[in-house]
Amino acid sequence: QVQLAESGGGLVQPGGSLRLSCAVSRMITSTFSMYTTNWYRQAPGKERELIARATTSGSTNYADSVKGRFTISRDNSRKTVLLRMNSLKPEDTAVYYCNLNHPFVESDDYWGPGTQVTVSS
Repeated sequence: QVQLAESGGGLVQPGGSLRLSCAVSRMITSTFSMYTTNWYRQAPGKERELIARATTSGSTNYADSVKGRFTISRDNSRKTVLLRMNSLKPEDTAVYYCNLNHPFVESDDYWGPGTQVTVSS
């Protein structure tokens, strides 16, 4: 079974930075490169939302709420997905989830357990 593991979450002051990492295991490298990689987040009392996407071709997309502050990147050879978060705000507080999704098979979908990010002074 494919496994995803996020790391790098924690407590940071407003205006600070964090780097989240997602390591994928039990998937061969060539297969990983075929999947779209996404970061979602879910704040207390809110629905889970897609905030960043890196496609198989390397293009990236961001939610308006994080555009210009967050950067997603992927390393196919290492099967990792990074999310660099700058200028963090209290409203960025949430559990952040890494996701792999096959671009042509919607049900072919994998999730990590999530990592907590808290932005507070």
